[in-house]
Amino acid sequence: MSRKICFVTSGRADYGLLRWVMQGVKDDPELHIQIIATGMHLSPTYGLTYQEIEADGFFIDARVEILGSPEKSIEVAESMALAITGVTKAINDLKPDLLVVLGDRYEIFATTAAALVSRIPVAHLHGGEITTGAFDESFRHAITKMSHLHFVATGEYKSRVIQLGENPNNVFLVGGLGVDSIKMLPLLSREELENRLGFVFSEKSLLITFHPATLDSEAPEHQMKELLGALSSLKDTTLIFTMPNADTGSESLMKILLNFVENNKKAKMFRSLGQLMYMSCIAQVDGVIGNSSSGLTEVPTFRKGTINVGDRQLGRLQATSVINCEPTEIQIKDAIERLYSPEFKLNLTKTSNPYGTGGASLKIVKLLKEVSLDGIIKKPFYDL
Repeated sequence: MSRKICFVTSGRADYGLLRWVMQGVKDDPELHIQIIATGMHLSPTYGLTYQEIEADGFFIDARVEILGSPEKSIEVAESMALAITGVTKAINDLKPDLLVVLGDRYEIFATTAAALVSRIPVAHLHGGEITTGAFDESFRHAITKMSHLHFVATGEYKSRVIQLGENPNNVFLVGGLGVDSIKMLPLLSREELENRLGFVFSEKSLLITFHPATLDSEAPEHQMKELLGALSSLKDTTLIFTMPNADTGSESLMKILLNFVENNKKAKMFRSLGQLMYMSCIAQVDGVIGNSSSGLTEVPTFRKGTINVGDRQLGRLQATSVINCEPTEIQIKDAIERLYSPEFKLNLTKTSNPYGTGGASLKIVKLLKEVSLDGIIKKPFYDL
């Protein structure tokens, strides 16, 4: 009987990373894929991105509805409660042999808690990482403690998962999954991309994604205004925005962003570009700006510059192509000037991505098929 592998995905970001692992499981005759979609995937505000999963040829076995756009802390907590209830019911119906989750979002924390009490073993991808500017930091490490298999992106992250008390025999160094998406996708040409976007690139172009830093004392609205203040002074520059994730404060950021785009002919915002257009955009623009993990884990593979604003990603391993700056207009302007400097552009040719050169998806699929699950639920704390 084939092993049933159930993936839980909550939005465009984790699906983009999981995509090729899911494809590998689907294509393997010794494995049976199951999919649970929740969170932003089911929200009209974020583009109903579950449709992208289906367009890629996957069948969604269960949809777990939570609050579509939680703006307050209490709404995030309510979403977590809904996720625990909904995922518990779904896995009780599907009866998977193993649940696969990725990352650090509150929906995934709730999912893993549901699996724990349902005695379903969990494989966690991209654990051991640090992002001290968001409460995702705590969720990620908590997910690690509730999981049984760990697929990590770097040696440093592997050491950190073991430091959390996980058995080294169950911690596997596979590399970053974002690199696989870059290698596997047939990226669009500039002309094809412009046709799909309905937007023509100017002489210069930038891709911007800015999420709320959920642990910052400073209001995310203020930080967004500082960022837009810096961008508004640019000339002959196309600005392509992707919407922030569904976090506390995201709705107010979207309102500010919509107003900016409506009054700037060189700017356009997209609810969700999808993995193909997002990666194609990175290939065509001069650099990316914001505080998304993608700027650190994927963009360096393109040898493009990243302006990492604020401390949302503080603690992640970084390539030399990353420029860090405070979320102030003057510092962001200085960072943009550096991004376009001849010296920085020359150094980009030597950039190496610390998250590897690809192949993580194949390694994970092989391990999902071969690793023993006997007695894995009851795990002792591993002391160093």
